[in-house]
Amino acid sequence: MEEIVVKTITMNPNNTMCEFTSTKMFTFTDEDSEELLEVIIPEIAEAAYGMYTWPCAPVLAQYVWYHRHRLHGKNVLEIGSGTALTGIVAAKCGAHVILSDSGLHPECLENCHRSCRANGLIDVEITPITWGLITPNFLSLPQIHFIFGSDCFYDTKDFEDVLVTVSFLLHQNPLAEFWCTYQERSASRSIKFYLQKWGLQAEFVPTDTFFTKEQTNDAPGLDSVHMILITLLTDSQVQMSSAISS
Repeated sequence: MEEIVVKTITMNPNNTMCEFTSTKMFTFTDEDSEELLEVIIPEIAEAAYGMYTWPCAPVLAQYVWYHRHRLHGKNVLEIGSGTALTGIVAAKCGAHVILSDSGLHPECLENCHRSCRANGLIDVEITPITWGLITPNFLSLPQIHFIFGSDCFYDTKDFEDVLVTVSFLLHQNPLAEFWCTYQERSASRSIKFYLQKWGLQAEFVPTDTFFTKEQTNDAPGLDSVHMILITLLTDSQVQMSSAISS
């Protein structure tokens, strides 16, 4: 995976302030098949988290690219999409993708639209999903096979809300998987308690299983980013967990 950045400065329509924008091009390659995928991501330097691409997103996007053949024709929901790099990679690999971000931040939803337009994607659905809130649009979602989320575990106050949302989606789609990357910022921050509380389990995936040695050089901060798969606990696992805790 290779990343190229082009930065620009523009004035807003009222000429009252400068807007710092950038366009990133991410290139994903497969040495064996010689396949290549290029994704363009526009960014805006604003305080909102979802307006630029964090280090976790390219790592999850690489995992998606590595497993792209599992995604073809499947329904994918990305939560906290932001610039939507991961969801766009999945869409370009043949998945039916729904992008989402907080309904409290319409600028992030517009950012999803902007990224889709930059990549010529006109049939990607974009919907507001606010972590921790089960709203009517959840009920209109189709069957979901995969859920994506990059750097959702940034702020500790959001940890449980994210997992409430994921737990609800997985109970609606018991065979689905939540593919997630997070950046380790403190050893004292953990989602273990909330995983158990909401009947979930996590499996760590070493990044060297889907990054080549050459690709690691193009992934800044990779040493602090972790890839995990989250699924529902089975009934027997729930019973065992309850027995242990009691």
